[in-house]
Amino acid sequence: MTAMRRKKGLFHLSYEQRNAVRGYRFILPWLIGFLIFYVGCIIQLGEFSVSKIGMDAATGMTKEYIGFANYVEAFTSHPTFKQTLTTSVFDMLIDLPMIIFFSLFVAIMLNRKFRGRPIVRAIFFLPIILSADAVGTAITRATELMNAGISSSNTEMAEAGAVSVSYYMTLFSDLALPETVLQYIVDAVNRIASIIKGSGVQIILFIAALQSIPGSLYEVAKIEGATGYETFWKVTFPMVMPHIITNTIYTIVDRFSTSDVVALATRTYKELYNYGLSSAFSVVSTLITVLILALVVYLLNKRAFYYN
Repeated sequence: MTAMRRKKGLFHLSYEQRNAVRGYRFILPWLIGFLIFYVGCIIQLGEFSVSKIGMDAATGMTKEYIGFANYVEAFTSHPTFKQTLTTSVFDMLIDLPMIIFFSLFVAIMLNRKFRGRPIVRAIFFLPIILSADAVGTAITRATELMNAGISSSNTEMAEAGAVSVSYYMTLFSDLALPETVLQYIVDAVNRIASIIKGSGVQIILFIAALQSIPGSLYEVAKIEGATGYETFWKVTFPMVMPHIITNTIYTIVDRFSTSDVVALATRTYKELYNYGLSSAFSVVSTLITVLILALVVYLLNKRAFYYN
């Protein structure tokens, strides 16, 4: 009798608690690897950012504590850090909603049944599998050629009296479309190659989310006479909202890991051998990334719906 009470009191877990245990077990390998391999590196990065690192032929690396001098140099006397950091944050804010929207749109299309669906899915995921510099260079070159072709085509069309892209830009301006919205659309179109290249993982996650939605929900919506538009906003969108949060986190981290500010930090220690200043760049960009992640996740999590 005592053993049964003990089993019910201490070892009986609710459904939510069992789900929480499964979640902790799922991230346990990552957590162990993080504690073993990354925590020490983060601590060392902080030490380097408040130190002057030098190289001595006799003793090797030397480290002299200089306080926040590297951070002061980064924000006051360095010629490009503030501009590079601002540009990286701005580019990420442009890419983030476009990548999430594009990934969800493509995932909905790829989740439908049609001939050649596995091949089409592989094509969208191919840039992630072959994420080499050669692929990026090829995409960039193709974009440049396409833009050059569009420019020459617009010139020819303008000479022939036809409608050009600039005409539509002027038309949107005449329709009193806000300048910020218009500029955002222009920037997004100019970055379409980067958006497509950075959407592979998100598309896969959204496809998995769409396939996990119970079919009974769509059957109920159909019986109630809901349109496709209403079904998307009342069923599909709420059900994939947790995965939108996951993809948002992944996209922010991915955009910053390949941003110009990270490249600047890499050049600073590789070419100038200024490890302290490079570490300060990395610490600042990491903290800004964490702040953006916390803010975005907080705002999205207030609208998230978790289906059990």
